[in-house]
Amino acid sequence: MPFNRPFTSPPSKPEDHHPLPWYNPRGWSNRKKIICLGITILIFVAIISIGIIVGAIVGTRPRYPDYVPLEYKLVDTYAGTSFFDQFDYFSAEDPTHGFVHYVDRSVAENLNLTYATDESVILKVDTSEKKALTGRRSVRIESKNHYDTGLFIFDILHTPYGCGTWPALWLTDGYNWPANGEIDILETTNKANEGNTVTLHSTAGCHVEGKRKQTGSAEFLSCEDTNGNAGCGVQGTPDTYGEELNDNGGGVYALELRNAGIRAWFFPRHLIPNDIANSTPDPSTWGTALADFPNTHCDISSHFSNQSIIANIDLCGELGAQPQLYTELYNCPGKCEDVVANNPQRFLEAYWEFSSFKVYQSV
Repeated sequence: MPFNRPFTSPPSKPEDHHPLPWYNPRGWSNRKKIICLGITILIFVAIISIGIIVGAIVGTRPRYPDYVPLEYKLVDTYAGTSFFDQFDYFSAEDPTHGFVHYVDRSVAENLNLTYATDESVILKVDTSEKKALTGRRSVRIESKNHYDTGLFIFDILHTPYGCGTWPALWLTDGYNWPANGEIDILETTNKANEGNTVTLHSTAGCHVEGKRKQTGSAEFLSCEDTNGNAGCGVQGTPDTYGEELNDNGGGVYALELRNAGIRAWFFPRHLIPNDIANSTPDPSTWGTALADFPNTHCDISSHFSNQSIIANIDLCGELGAQPQLYTELYNCPGKCEDVVANNPQRFLEAYWEFSSFKVYQSV
């Protein structure tokens, strides 16, 4: 009789007992696989598109200028006994509401407020009037020549300071302000022991953002008429102005105005570069500037043009008499106008002394 084998069922597949997890595509239907493939392709395309857009944005972002070295040629020298012949004396009412009377050249020379020798020139505040009840006499000079670009070298022997003073050495087109901009190379108030501030003032559309190469401290980023018309300033150290600068024998300020940007350097007397002393200045060798205003967010040529060199010593005024400066920062006594009117002896240090100004243009 035949041998009877016991009945057994065929072997089962593992998934018959343990279903595959949802993320294992082996268990997906064809429809599900097609949908997932489509989603994957869409995500990949989106990532590529985002990368292209980001790359385009980064590629169009303003880049820090390379400040290619320029060869400069001397075009104007302001020095010696002919210094003041190259300037006009401003004698109208002070546009910044100072407690001051700016005098013309004949009055300034009669009062000895401006005079020149072969070695240096002086501009100072009048100390002969004991009671200057309507404002003390002072000087504001403006160069007859105007500049759109250039390298300006200012050799300074003494800077004015003292409670009630608001001195400045600056560039602007005073008769088209602020349309053609303003560059304050040196500007301080009162005792000025905080150091110098280099500042730009402009119309709308001029800012300093992003990368900058400077040793000074940035105060504001908008150069426009904002923040009480403070402009975009860079603060130097105490040795860049006032008593400390004067005691060290003065120094040189260099300002470069070009389409790539505006930069300012300060060199103490013992560190003036040889190329400046030899009238062959090369800013590319001077190291990091005190103040740097690159053109990344400001079209320099459209905001700064037709610049005249101006030196003045204002008294009190919109900036010098501000309580946060006059009283709080510098601890000056009483009311600014009273100090100016009744204390001529306080203004013995309120004078500029310049060795020379030199202006260079790129070849």
